[in-house]
Amino acid sequence: MTAPVALATRVRLPLHRRPLPLLAVALARPLARLRPAKLRRVLEFARRGARAATTDEAAAARSDVVSVSLRCAGQGCLQRSIAAALLCRLRGSWPTWCTGVRTSPFAAHAWIEADGRAVGEPYPDGHYAPMLSVPPEASVMSTKA
Repeated sequence: MTAPVALATRVRLPLHRRPLPLLAVALARPLARLRPAKLRRVLEFARRGARAATTDEAAAARSDVVSVSLRCAGQGCLQRSIAAALLCRLRGSWPTWCTGVRTSPFAAHAWIEADGRAVGEPYPDGHYAPMLSVPPEASVMSTKA
């Protein structure tokens, strides 16, 4: 059975701005198939040396990924969140990458955050409880100090 999906209006990127988002989407596809522990290790490796992403940088990365991939624009939240995080990394920053659940009714979701807020999500903050996250390294260091 198929369910209708309403996609947000996608803005087409100019040709010269498409290669990096397309690369991020291509890299995210096989990563989305990894087991959670392995995916976390890969993303922790990818974030090394990156500064924390601003809300605008994370929103731009998410928007660019959605504009080049129909799967990411639809129900592919895991691939979309991974691709957006990787695109931020390709541009020198790293958002907080998260996966989580809600319980009533049960649903899983993946998203990116910047400045402690979900980026580009239609749900209010706290709608999903984070189960796994990969924050920027600066956040990790400041919590250990």
